[in-house]
Amino acid sequence: MFSPSVILTMGAQWSKQIDRQKAVIAEKKILRELQERCGSDYPGSNWHPSDRKNWMSGLDQNKVHINMIVWPGTHNSATNKIGIKMITRPVAQCQSLSIYQQLVCGARVLDIRVEETGKVCHGILTTYSVDVVIEDVKRFVSETESEIVILEIRTEWGRKDPPEFQKYLWEQLGEMLIHQDDNVFDKTIAEILPRRVICVWKPRVSPEVNVKSPFWNSGYLRDNWIDTDLPATKFESNMKYLSQQQPVMARNYFYRVENTVTPQADNPIVCVKPVTKRIHGYGRLFISQCFQQNCVNRLQIFSIDFINEDFVDACVGLTWAKLEGKA
Repeated sequence: MFSPSVILTMGAQWSKQIDRQKAVIAEKKILRELQERCGSDYPGSNWHPSDRKNWMSGLDQNKVHINMIVWPGTHNSATNKIGIKMITRPVAQCQSLSIYQQLVCGARVLDIRVEETGKVCHGILTTYSVDVVIEDVKRFVSETESEIVILEIRTEWGRKDPPEFQKYLWEQLGEMLIHQDDNVFDKTIAEILPRRVICVWKPRVSPEVNVKSPFWNSGYLRDNWIDTDLPATKFESNMKYLSQQQPVMARNYFYRVENTVTPQADNPIVCVKPVTKRIHGYGRLFISQCFQQNCVNRLQIFSIDFINEDFVDACVGLTWAKLEGKA
């Protein structure tokens, strides 16, 4: 038999889980009712690129400045094959498509986490080598003419930096790289070509990237990520921190909003997909609320788990509207 103290502990944990599920249900209701009340239409919401693989090419490259683009991005981009299928993969997988497939779908910002051996990782789990990521990026660039990619690579928390990693990246990407330069933000796509890749390297221990380097340091890609599985809490936090940023035309850094929520260790649901689904379908609602709260001029990188065509279209449509003077 269980002792009274064990029974009390079990009861407290059970009560906590019940309260947690009530909170999740309540927050899902908040977003659902907000969408029913306000809708998710905005200037450009009905515009769809004819070719997502080449959506930047479908815009006027002489008019599209880098700071005008609303960049569709992916969170933990290289996790499609992480861990062991059906065992550990569900707790770390944030994308089902390969890097190449994400780029073809329309994603233009990649979030890559690495560790000392050069493998991609998410927390304690690892997957294929970063070579796979680089080859997919190079393949995509070779098959397109005008698509710009932001490739963020960082050493995962609690891991060591891969040795001589900047040298490796230079050897692999070389002439594709758009060098670190504050003036890039105000340039058009046409003025940047033929260079195609903005590579942000964020080591944990190694020295920060130098000024005027081929690579961009951590200060050039910022966010205010919070660790929660509550969708309305994350939605409101995203809006709060976005509204505190300068307008894109007045700043020389990229700012990312992540339309994601994160499984919590003390919750019975620890798989990524059912948890992030709580907020996944509200990307368009977030953009429409940016208009209503007068901060759409601050929205720049918008990232998601398990990217799909509708999310890409939501971002590209807004970019088109800005270009046309409708947003």
